[in-house]
Amino acid sequence: MLKNLKKGAVALAFISCFSFSAQGKMIEDVKGNQIEIPDHVERIADLWHANNQIVLLLGGADKLVSTTTVIQKNPWFSEVYPNIKKVPALTNGQTIQMEELLQRNPQVTLLSNDNMLTELKQAGLTGVKVSFQDFEGLKKTVRITAEVIGDNAANVAKEYIKELENNISFVEARTKSIQEKDKPTVLHIADGKNLLKIDGGKSIIGDWINKAGGKNAFPEQANLVEISQEEVVKINPEVIIIGGTNAPEGVEKIKQDPSWQSVSAVKNGRVFVNPTGTFPWDRYSAEEALQVLWAAKLFHPAQFKDVDMVSKAKSFYKKYYHYDLSTENAQQMLKGLPPLK
Repeated sequence: MLKNLKKGAVALAFISCFSFSAQGKMIEDVKGNQIEIPDHVERIADLWHANNQIVLLLGGADKLVSTTTVIQKNPWFSEVYPNIKKVPALTNGQTIQMEELLQRNPQVTLLSNDNMLTELKQAGLTGVKVSFQDFEGLKKTVRITAEVIGDNAANVAKEYIKELENNISFVEARTKSIQEKDKPTVLHIADGKNLLKIDGGKSIIGDWINKAGGKNAFPEQANLVEISQEEVVKINPEVIIIGGTNAPEGVEKIKQDPSWQSVSAVKNGRVFVNPTGTFPWDRYSAEEALQVLWAAKLFHPAQFKDVDMVSKAKSFYKKYYHYDLSTENAQQMLKGLPPLK
């Protein structure tokens, strides 16, 4: 009798395992929530601008059934992956075109906005939250996205994370002996449209500035914070970097605006455009692996004179996107400009 009961228990356990495997698998989002997704995901909606780049990097772009307006307008993304123009853009990052999304029938939706996640659940769709504010969070988001994509994505994620960590270690090894007084104070402006909206130290921007041997001008602030012109003049940054699609125009504005002329970075010609690619290198980007090298070379050119950023960009794009980036277009990228046709 006891032997039969044991056999029955084993059989039931086997059936349960088989049944669960057929239904799906459990993954953990960035908040530690357990979420069941299908074993094999073929239809992904990605409603966070930045994460579309991670999907592309991991080889999952052909599974996208929905993207965002920002990604569809990104000239580098469509240059590397022309099919993105055929993927419906069903969010601007704040609201969802839910009826159209339901028609696309995604098996999993990746997103960062909590309100949108709630709306998604109410509609009966499976949402997985991804987001980050530092390099550790970036690595976690890459791993989660790889779990959703499946196939070879986990191996690509491991290789990418290894490269990211190697680049950070390389930079930190060369900057660790630099004294605090020799680390430049860096002001990072979010976009060329508003020169007083900045990214502080409590963000991934602060993370790469520190790792590259700089000091964030506003170490206690988060990202996308409004400051005053008086604060900028008082802090007197030695380096200014402008991100966003209007960065080149922002640099010209600063050079011509009398209120900026007393600032050290302006007087010494150290106002720069941040590179951009399939997503801007500076924020929420898998191309942070390149950003940390670029920033280190910018802050400490003597210590990193052997680092060829054109070569690094070309190698990265070939390895992860299987795209042959020309020297001319790599130079465009480093200037924050769209690709040459």
